[in-house]
Amino acid sequence: MAEGESKQDKFKRLASKRVTNAIQKIELIGNLSGSSYECNAEDAEKITTALQQAVDGVKEKFSKKAPENKKFEL
Repeated sequence: MAEGESKQDKFKRLASKRVTNAIQKIELIGNLSGSSYECNAEDAEKITTALQQAVDGVKEKFSKKAPENKKFEL
């Protein structure tokens, strides 16, 4: 934490960077649906389910519930 930086300021600074990075990575995953790659419906469903579970886990953390630990594999 920078000297004189409040916890709220640190949260805003880190959240802005991390959310921006996460959005960019999600957009890159979306690019896999393009014509340069071959993807079947089952794989697409696994990817979107894993992403939704991760978002649900973040929501649970912010609501102070304990999230389930899940690992993604195709």
